Amino acid sequence: MTELADARFELRKVAEREWLILDHRYGAEDPRRTVGCVYEVDEYEVEVMWMRRIPLASRYMSPIDAFEEVRRMESRSRATRPVPIPHRPPLLSA
Repeated sequence: MTELADARFELRKVAEREWLILDHRYGAEDPRRTVGCVYEVDEYEVEVMWMRRIPLASRYMSPIDAFEEVRRMESRSRATRPVPIPHRPPLLSA
């Protein structure tokens, strides 16, 4: 299991060559909790079956790479719009 304290996502090993990427925003019985299923293709490649419409690749070099990509995508999607700064016209000189 790869998990950080208070982390939203988790990479959980479920079999010798299979992992799940879970989203803890949803409850254990909610099917949306499973983000993707990761399967080892060979020693240097895994394939991910995304359970949501996610604009990410389906092949990575390791389960950790796929997991980190989900975390990066989520951190980008939470970015906020720039805060507008009021502008004033320049002062007139006499």
